[in-house]
Amino acid sequence: MTVIKQDDVIQSVADALQYISYYHPLDFIQAINAAYEKEESQAAKDAMAQILINSRMCAEGHRPICQDTGIVTVFVKVGMNVQWDAAMSLDDMINEGVRRAYLHPDNVLRASILKDPAGKRQNTKDNTPAVIHYEIVAGDTVDITVAAKGGGSENKSKMAMLNPSDSIVDWVLKTVPTMGAGWCPPGMLGIGIGGTAEKAMLLAKESLMDPVDIQELIARGAQNRVEELRLELYEKVNALGIGAQGLGGLTTVVDIKIRDYPTHAASLPVAIIPNCAATRHVHFELDGSGAAEFTPPKLEDWPQVTWDSSSARRVNLDTITHEEVMTWQTGETLLLSGTMYTGRDAAHKRMVEMIAKGEPLPVDLKGKFIYYVGPVDPVRDEVVGPAGPTTATRMDKFTETVLGATGLFGMIGKSERGPSGISAIKSHQAAYLMAVGGAAYLVSKAIRKAKVVGFADLGMEAIYEFVVEDMPVSVAVDVHGNSVHETAPKIWQAKIGKIPVV
Repeated sequence: MTVIKQDDVIQSVADALQYISYYHPLDFIQAINAAYEKEESQAAKDAMAQILINSRMCAEGHRPICQDTGIVTVFVKVGMNVQWDAAMSLDDMINEGVRRAYLHPDNVLRASILKDPAGKRQNTKDNTPAVIHYEIVAGDTVDITVAAKGGGSENKSKMAMLNPSDSIVDWVLKTVPTMGAGWCPPGMLGIGIGGTAEKAMLLAKESLMDPVDIQELIARGAQNRVEELRLELYEKVNALGIGAQGLGGLTTVVDIKIRDYPTHAASLPVAIIPNCAATRHVHFELDGSGAAEFTPPKLEDWPQVTWDSSSARRVNLDTITHEEVMTWQTGETLLLSGTMYTGRDAAHKRMVEMIAKGEPLPVDLKGKFIYYVGPVDPVRDEVVGPAGPTTATRMDKFTETVLGATGLFGMIGKSERGPSGISAIKSHQAAYLMAVGGAAYLVSKAIRKAKVVGFADLGMEAIYEFVVEDMPVSVAVDVHGNSVHETAPKIWQAKIGKIPVV
């Protein structure tokens, strides 16, 4: 009979979350590097270079891969012969592990979890509670998989109740382009098939915990229908030409994972959940001998990648003119230096409310750029913690009001802008610049000064003033409303030539 101690569960969960905050799974990094080496789209190749450089920096510096350190998801398989030496429930043990991990003074992780989600949306301050799934299984061990899932990729999850005669492949190929680039490709697509609606979603999420092995499957060939589907979807999703960060290219996914379950004769539930460039998960087993141990990977296993910024245009944000903004071309790389402000969902909502009341904003945005980011708190001598971009489309509904009322020159975020956002950008002859999602620590190194200048009560969603030096971005939407996320994937889909461009 195995006895599992309370402190061993707590410590193992805490250590696991710290570990995955700065170590990518090695199989994922190898897959991204292979995609990088074969990529023909220079914009996509540059984006993957930043992701790989960021990954190595995080492994060396023990700081988060992404500023969005995720909602914690835990899969627990409890052996039927296990006994507990504990005064807490297993839920409470796991959540205490989460709390300790996210408040660790040497590597503070961003707390993103809000209670009262349909009401006041108040931050719990320690990233609890986790989302926990249990199975009771045969055996005398406790098997735990811990993942930290970013909101940008989780928000792109899709689910459908298809008719039994419908094509799963057709639905996936129709659905993936609607997901945009907010899930930070290249990554993986987890697909759940069968069961009921909630079972299909759980299968999709669980499949993302499996190792990256599509190349091995290609080499040996499919042995069942699920493997046939994986191979077909891997080829066809990449043929869509979406590419890294939605910039167009050869690789959108590095693997397709599928799990299935028996379903009702009248049903065909299918779910998709993407995993982003900040893929984070680890598995461990407790057998009563103590807390789990996590062996750090070898730094020499990371690829030595450099990013050439010599062709980028340097921009001084403190002296920039509207005439200069009007010369920028979509797809062009810029290196930003000078002063910018930050603001995301909560700050934008509050600013729009203040504008409606005729109240002055806490900062003058005229002629400035606003960066959609919620940074990690700094540690030691850091100016700011990892500070990568958040999904820009969430700010689309505020864009017309903010541009019209402030004289803002432009915005910086990740992924594409929606129709209303692009319309506002074109109307006000502003610009939208895209930073690479999944390169948060790398971006933070370009930030020389940081201070809160507005809405301090919003925590990580407060308005900061950043002074940056050579912060890399791409022009995603120009003053004429041309969007690289609309044009580039179509160009690469045509170049790949396996799926007709509609």
